[in-house]
Amino acid sequence: MVSDADRDAGGRRMLAGLLAASHLMPLELLPARTAEHAQAAGFSQVLIYLGDLQCRVLRLLTGKGPDAGQETGGEDAELKMEGTPAGRAYQLGHVVPDDPAGPGRTVAGRWWVPLLNGAERLGVLRITTETDDERSREDMSRLASLVALIVHSKHSSSDSFARLTRSGPMNIAAEMQWHLMQPHSYADGRVVISASMEPAYQTSGDAFDYSTAGDVVHLAIFDAMGHDTAAGLSANLAMATCRNTRRQGAGLVEITERIEEALIEQYGQQRYVTGIQADLDTSTGVLSWVNRGHHPPILIRGNRGHTVLSCRPAHPMGTGLGLKAAVCREQLEPGDRIVLYTDGITEARTAGGAEFGLERFTDFILRHHADGLSVPETLRRLTRAVLDHHDGRLHDDATILLCEWLGPAESTAQAADRVGIHTPRPLQPDSNPEHARGRAR
Repeated sequence: MVSDADRDAGGRRMLAGLLAASHLMPLELLPARTAEHAQAAGFSQVLIYLGDLQCRVLRLLTGKGPDAGQETGGEDAELKMEGTPAGRAYQLGHVVPDDPAGPGRTVAGRWWVPLLNGAERLGVLRITTETDDERSREDMSRLASLVALIVHSKHSSSDSFARLTRSGPMNIAAEMQWHLMQPHSYADGRVVISASMEPAYQTSGDAFDYSTAGDVVHLAIFDAMGHDTAAGLSANLAMATCRNTRRQGAGLVEITERIEEALIEQYGQQRYVTGIQADLDTSTGVLSWVNRGHHPPILIRGNRGHTVLSCRPAHPMGTGLGLKAAVCREQLEPGDRIVLYTDGITEARTAGGAEFGLERFTDFILRHHADGLSVPETLRRLTRAVLDHHDGRLHDDATILLCEWLGPAESTAQAADRVGIHTPRPLQPDSNPEHARGRAR
C-alpha cells in the first residue's frame, strides 16, 4: 500500500516535473507532457478540453494536426457545454464525477476538473485515477491550476489554439478586437468583473476594457460608428488612446478628450465613438464616470431591481461638438453590480420585431444571481439568451461589461466563491519527520 508520504511526494514530483518542462514547450506538447508527469501522482490518464470562444463547447487538445485537436485514441473530440458532466464542471467551477451513461451512473475513478486562470475559465481536465480521496482531489485541482497557467502563457503565440477554439471564420475587425481585449473574467478580493462580446466572429465597432491601479478599478466600454473594418479601427484607436492616457495619470474627462483628439486627427470628423469611462474606488465604493453619448450605466442592488444611473452625456468622441464632459458619482454598497452595455444587447429583436429590452436584460441578471450562479456563468447564460432571442444572428454588436463590488473588507476566499473558483488547500510541509529527514539527505 502506498503511504501518505509517498503520495505527497508523487504529487510534488508531478507539479515540479511539468513546471520544469513547460518553459521550453510549445502548446502542442502540453497533452503528452501533462499525461507523462501526472503518472507520478497516480493519474493513469489526463485529457485536456478547452472551451471555444463563445463558451458553447469543449474541444479536446491532442497536440496533433493544424488545430492541435486531431482525433486520437477514440476519445470525444467535442463535448457540449450544456447537459454534460464536463460542462457542469466548467460552469460551476468544481470537480464533477464522470457520468457517461445517465444520471446515477458514473465511471469509477474518472473526474472532470475545471481549468481556471484566476477567474478566467479555459476548459476542463478529464482525470482517471484509482484513488478517490481528499489528497487525490487536491492533486487534481493543483494539476488543473498549473495546466491552466501553462495554457494561458502559451495561447497568444499559438495559431493551433486559435483554430481549436473557433467555430468559424473571423472577420478582420473581430481579429483586431479579440487580440486587444482583456480576458473575459477577472476577480480579486474587491471586485468580480466579467465581459462578453457578440457576434464573436463578426464584431466590428464594440470594445471593452478594465484595469487596476492601487485601490482604483477602471472600466470602459466603446461603441464605434458603423459595422465595418473602419469601425474596428476606430474602436481600437479609442481603446489604445484610453490606455495610453490613463497610464500617464490622466483623469476621466481628459481621457475622453484625448480619444476625441486622436479620432479627429485620424478621420477628421467622419468617424465617432460613444463610450463610458469609469473609476471605482474599491476602498470607499464610490463610482465615478463620464458618459460620451452612450447608454447610461445600470446599477443592480441585491435582488430588488435596477437603477439607471443618470449623468448628463457629452457628445460622442470624434464629433467635436464642444459639449462639456462632466464627472458623475454614485455611492455603491457591497454586492452592487454595475453594468455597462452597448445597444445590441437591449435592441436585439425577434423576427416579429420584439426587443430583448432593458427589463428582460436586468431581470435575467437578478434571477440568476439569486440562484447563486457565479458572475461569469450568469453572463455566459445571458449572452446565450440574447442570441436565442434573435435566432442566433445579431444585426448589431452586443457587448456587456459587468463589475460587482464586493466591499472594502471582502476576503479573497469570498471573492473566489462569487466567481465560482474552488481552490485546494495550500501545500503543507511533510508531517512525517522521518520522511522530511530523508528528503533533506
